[in-house]
Amino acid sequence: MSSEAGEAGSGPGRTFAPLDETDRAIIAELRRDGRVSIRALAEQVHISRANAYTRLNRLLADDVISGFTARLNPQRAGLGTSAYVMVTIEQNAWRTVSRHLREIPYIEHFAMVGGDFDILVLVRAPDNSALRQVVLERVQEVPGVRATRTWLVFEEAPGRGVDWSA
Repeated sequence: MSSEAGEAGSGPGRTFAPLDETDRAIIAELRRDGRVSIRALAEQVHISRANAYTRLNRLLADDVISGFTARLNPQRAGLGTSAYVMVTIEQNAWRTVSRHLREIPYIEHFAMVGGDFDILVLVRAPDNSALRQVVLERVQEVPGVRATRTWLVFEEAPGRGVDWSA
């Protein structure tokens, strides 16, 4: 699919309008507070409610915004142990491995990466015993996984993130 500006439509040849300053402001406000009302959102970005509805619906339809979620405090949610697991896989095993990783509890996120290993996995578990089970009994048993290396997280801090208002 093309991400260049073009004629709107549906189907495989559909193109998407590039984000403008107002779209980026809407995204920035929603990232600050995903529960903001349309009225408040429109006021904060200085557009009409109708325009806010239209733009939000377009951002959702174009999958620029793919959903809304709650940010959790892992410790308060009972997930006191976090680790990044670097996974090395057999060549061409990504599809199989990613399908299996989606089914393993406590895996919050994973991504195929370039470098010394193939997949970076974020695991948030209740304790070291659960983390051990995830890595040694679940991830390492996935067909196509050759090796893992686990890095415990001692402390986390949020990053600045993308400045969508720029």
